Amino acid sequence: MTGSMEPWAAGPLFEWRGAGPGEGAAGPVLLSVPHAGRAYAPAVLARSRMGLSHLQRLEDRHADLLIEDLAARGCRALVARVPRAVIDLNRDPRDIDPVLVHGIPHGEPLIQSAKQRGGLGLFPRSLPRSGDLWRGAMGWDEASSRIAQMHRAYHGELERSLDRLCRHHGQALLVDVHSMPPLLPSGRNGERADVVIGDRFGASASARLSEMAGSVLRAEGLRVALNHPYAGSYLIERHGQPGRGRHALQIEISRDLYLDGALEEPGAGLARMRGALTRLVEALERELSRDRWSEAAE
Repeated sequence: MTGSMEPWAAGPLFEWRGAGPGEGAAGPVLLSVPHAGRAYAPAVLARSRMGLSHLQRLEDRHADLLIEDLAARGCRALVARVPRAVIDLNRDPRDIDPVLVHGIPHGEPLIQSAKQRGGLGLFPRSLPRSGDLWRGAMGWDEASSRIAQMHRAYHGELERSLDRLCRHHGQALLVDVHSMPPLLPSGRNGERADVVIGDRFGASASARLSEMAGSVLRAEGLRVALNHPYAGSYLIERHGQPGRGRHALQIEISRDLYLDGALEEPGAGLARMRGALTRLVEALERELSRDRWSEAAE
């Protein structure tokens, strides 16, 4: 299943990998990869002031390759193909920069996040040390069309799939896969984190699942942090409702673990990180299944 064809991406806006909705994947885990899109339409490139290389800096470079083994075993995965430069699917749809969008209707409910103030709202406007990305602003008609046909459509797909998983399994877990620039060493041990697990400080997932995720990844030889410096953003905040049996975790993986030395193309570590992510999801699936049977016994 794919999103519709639009001028903002060269091809479908997003796609299902693995078993799509209704195709009977066995596990209660759903994957999302919202920032790896690299299907740049000619119209998008023509409007850029900086060119492709600057737009690519917004990508979670090749993060979709991390979930290929999981998709091959039937795990549902919704992967964005539309670039983050066009719309950030991990931002609140109200997080609109009025500098970049003109003609916003009076009374339209907007918010201004810290990310937007730094140029990285729903529609990214600028990059640090690079300046503005675009030749001029867009009109409200275009902005609202992007929201409806990309943001609303992507989250609608996630929501419907989570509904199906909850009906079948009693609960579901959304694992939102991202990549991050290599972090600097910090903390008392002077070590850097290889992976950051975000659960919105316990608001988007059971602490048991967050703890298990950290334990599994540490057993893989990875240094793991929880909620620092990335606690998770709009996507897991929206879809994570642990009180209703809907859990959501954000997983940030350092790019130097799976890309080459230039952090541009797949590297020698990709197979290792695919395996680690597969074992993580398998462990979380087992935990959710045990929890279901425990509830049934009670």
